[in-house]
Amino acid sequence: MAALLAACGGFLLAVLWMDLMFDVQVLRHGRAPAPLPEPVLASIAAYYRRVTTDANPMGWAVGAVMIAALAASLVQLARGGGALAPRIAAPALVALPAALAARRVLPNAVRLGSRGDPVEVQSALARAICRDHLLCLAAIAALVALELAA
Repeated sequence: MAALLAACGGFLLAVLWMDLMFDVQVLRHGRAPAPLPEPVLASIAAYYRRVTTDANPMGWAVGAVMIAALAASLVQLARGGGALAPRIAAPALVALPAALAARRVLPNAVRLGSRGDPVEVQSALARAICRDHLLCLAAIAALVALELAA
């Protein structure tokens, strides 16, 4: 199970890396409530339109890997063996990013990709997506480190 979890985590890290290549553009502009510059919004929104709306159903692969990782982490927990703390941590390290992706990141990315909101709202969405992706990156990196150590 550790190898499967590490592989799922590696895939999710790669996806997050691609997303963050666009998300990090917001970091240069701080937390100011001012709207992001149009070229930044256009770049990020175009990316999210391609990977959410235009690439459908390929986006389902990310969800399938999250489900596989969660299932594997629960099987690993149920089987026992090894230290209890890492076996408990693994499902949490998968569930947090999966829930965040389903409840906030994906809806925000689809909404940003549509470019239907005022620039202030689009800017807030881009900042929220970046913040959520950084949190997901930390959780998935911790999962991979935990599983590789096992």
